[in-house]
Amino acid sequence: MTTAPVRLSSWPTPLDPAPRLAAALGLAPDDLWVKRDDLTSFAGGNKVRKLEHLVGEAEAAGATVLVTSGGVQSNHARMTAAAAAVRGLRAVLVLSGEPDPARPGNLALEELFGARVVVVPPGADVDARVAAVADELRAAGEVPAVLPLGGSTATGARGYLACAAELSEQLPDLRTVVAAVGSGGTMAGLVAGLGAERVLGVDTGAVPDPAERVTTLATALGATPGRLDLRRDQVGPGYGALTEAGATAMTTAARTEGLVLEPVYTAKALAGLTAAVADGTIRPGHRTVFLHSGGLPGLFGHPHAARLAGDLLARS
Repeated sequence: MTTAPVRLSSWPTPLDPAPRLAAALGLAPDDLWVKRDDLTSFAGGNKVRKLEHLVGEAEAAGATVLVTSGGVQSNHARMTAAAAAVRGLRAVLVLSGEPDPARPGNLALEELFGARVVVVPPGADVDARVAAVADELRAAGEVPAVLPLGGSTATGARGYLACAAELSEQLPDLRTVVAAVGSGGTMAGLVAGLGAERVLGVDTGAVPDPAERVTTLATALGATPGRLDLRRDQVGPGYGALTEAGATAMTTAARTEGLVLEPVYTAKALAGLTAAVADGTIRPGHRTVFLHSGGLPGLFGHPHAARLAGDLLARS
């Protein structure tokens, strides 16, 4: 039985024209639009759409605490902490990475939102630690709800069915929406709502099998996705590693439209859009939307990314 979502942000998010960015990429000025999911609640980002459904499901099951996992600068973890605060729940975040006493970026916000943060070293079994934390909470009389990495289940992906409906109303002649692909739920919801032929996903290297994950999730939403349009040429050295193409995308977006991208997802997504225009996959005259999935706080946890983008700016 599908549970009702809770409301965690204001909808629809804006769809803004991006004529200067379009021109910089080689498109006509009215070809490119930006879906501003960076303007959602909790310091912005796409995860709030998923959390509306996941938290609704958790509350229906009587949860008192939300438990989730991610990297130390996980946007999903930050937004889970905020959602828990809004709904009167507790949050425990199991994050993989090196401890940082300065607690930059998302870590600072997670503390502000009142979450308990458990940092495990790189390579540790995060799922096992999450299970152990959930067991500890149950033993203490809590009712934990374990939310998946990135919020990407069929329940979470329903949030991007809603986004697909917004886009269909805001831009009926939309040809292609371009989105970063991490754990797969965002692309899956868009594919289920718009059709695979209208969605270009750009793999960020978060999971080894993004096509399989997206297909599985979209199928669970009732779609028959068929062949996915998924670029895997922007991963670079791996997940979380900013590429030169990504750094160029960051400076281009900032200098043309005042858009702030972050290195893990949106920089690679715009680099993928740039490559798609260069190779003719997306051509002038195609009405295209770039999904800005947020993540600004994470930029402050990746100072090397800002420096690399700055170096490129200085050379241009």
